[in-house]
Amino acid sequence: MIRRFYNEVTLAENAGGFQVMLDARAVKTVGGRPQIAPTRALGEALAAEWRRQGEKIDPQSLPLRDMADYAIDIVASGPAAVAEGLIAYAETDTLCYRADPDEPLHARQQEMWEPLLASFEAAHGISLTRVSGVLHRPQPPASLAALKARLAALQPFALAGVEAMAKLAASLVIALAALDAEGEDAPLALWQAACLEEEWQAELWGRDAEAEERRARREADFLRACGFARLARV
Repeated sequence: MIRRFYNEVTLAENAGGFQVMLDARAVKTVGGRPQIAPTRALGEALAAEWRRQGEKIDPQSLPLRDMADYAIDIVASGPAAVAEGLIAYAETDTLCYRADPDEPLHARQQEMWEPLLASFEAAHGISLTRVSGVLHRPQPPASLAALKARLAALQPFALAGVEAMAKLAASLVIALAALDAEGEDAPLALWQAACLEEEWQAELWGRDAEAEERRARREADFLRACGFARLARV
């Protein structure tokens, strides 16, 4: 930790976006670029992190700052590569891989996942292949192309948030659905859907405190990434 070196936190308009000012010092990324948020809402969220700091600055309490740095320094310089990496999550999306039909878990997956997946397909005009068991089956190339076009249309901040969500949920469907979902509770419901198999195992074999703590941290990270991406939308 370092000692707090500023008194006032403000938000300044810069280059079509919003940049946090620590007294007269404009915040920059780790890579030395101006940290300019695309929306005032995200700028205010970044400023709030700096305002919450005490006498010493705790870097771990600035997660939105870190995500903004990643969006500017990494994603903005290679969005096509990030999108291509995300397509891998669509090819093996959690919501598409089900237990065998004669297993009890399959019914739970069908009940919770199928409406989400069908709604996602309808919203994007695509179809995705459902798989029972662990053997891989390819997704339709046209569907993957449509998803890649959707990702290419996202600006770097939103794309960074979607990438973080997809990695945590092992699902591009869940990540994009969370980005577009209406209502404050929708992202949490989608996260819980992504954790269906973990919850099933916990119900069968009992809950492990360490596992529950890890899942709670991942949930917080998912919701934070979702909030980041949604605040970044112009």
